[in-house]
Amino acid sequence: MSKLPKNHKFIDLSDYGRPAARIIANSLKNTSITPIQVTVWFIISGLIAIICMLYGYYWAAAFFLILKSVLDAADGELARVKNTPSYTGRYFDSVADIILNFFIFLALWQITDAQLIYALLAFIGVQLQGTLYNYYYVILRNKFNGDTTSRVFEDKTPVALKGENQRNVNFLFMLYKLFYGIFDKTIYFLDKKATDSKPFNKWFMTAVSTFGLGFQLLIISVMLVLGWATFIIPFFISYTAMIFVFIGLRKIF
Repeated sequence: MSKLPKNHKFIDLSDYGRPAARIIANSLKNTSITPIQVTVWFIISGLIAIICMLYGYYWAAAFFLILKSVLDAADGELARVKNTPSYTGRYFDSVADIILNFFIFLALWQITDAQLIYALLAFIGVQLQGTLYNYYYVILRNKFNGDTTSRVFEDKTPVALKGENQRNVNFLFMLYKLFYGIFDKTIYFLDKKATDSKPFNKWFMTAVSTFGLGFQLLIISVMLVLGWATFIIPFFISYTAMIFVFIGLRKIF
């Protein structure tokens, strides 16, 4: 099942790994490999990227960050081709993402002259950016009968779907709320009426997709191989200001 019906799809700049992810998912369709296992693969890829960053192997770090993005899309694709959607996979994926993001920015702090407070501000900025993008995207997916495993308001523990354990869902949802709750509440506070708006323009969603995790990792990768590691943290701090620009555009259009 596609995340959005065909007539509402937009060019998602953060989703460049989707074609490769589909190839991976289709190659695993008739195997015993599960989406959760693919999520573990992207965690390993992200950890290798962080180690490569710390040791100065920036081309290798970039490769594994991009591979992480591809595998991040592949776990969801595999769930769709096997018709095994799950809240366990959805929350495990998100929890893994935020933990890896935190350590990526700690690694950037280690390899540059940036102060720790700025690395933390960049991390917070990245999470707020991604939350705004996901907020708008999930609104579209729910409004047009797309993939509904993700919910606009993650305010209560969902009922486990067929094939998954409710206890696992409860635990992972608790972690999700712990890590993402403040970011979700902040973005909702800034744009409470987004759920009642008209369908977002495709060009608008394409612009907001620069806040997607895949695009963020691509920016980090490019800046690493160009020797611009010292500019990564300042870039993400300053780019966070675009949150207010996108919210303003959403209200206008």
